[in-house]
Amino acid sequence: MYQTETTETDESASEGERRMASAYCPGKSSWPELVGEDGEVAAAKIEQEKPDVHAILIPEGTIITQELRCNRVRVWVDENGVVTAVPRVG
Repeated sequence: MYQTETTETDESASEGERRMASAYCPGKSSWPELVGEDGEVAAAKIEQEKPDVHAILIPEGTIITQELRCNRVRVWVDENGVVTAVPRVG
């Protein structure tokens, strides 16, 4: 149900880019309460809470693009599928 995303550009977004996402994307933009949860469960909670976004599981260490997308939430997971970073819109 949830896809993983791999691309060939830079690492995670800077703090400034996170603030920009919060300013341009209405509604809730981060889910700190999901760190430590199972990634699949976290993605489902995000999509249930904010139906206009697609939660994507991203394995730690994956290189990603940095463009801002208000309809995407990256859910960083470790090798066990556990969320390791705060999922954020962008």
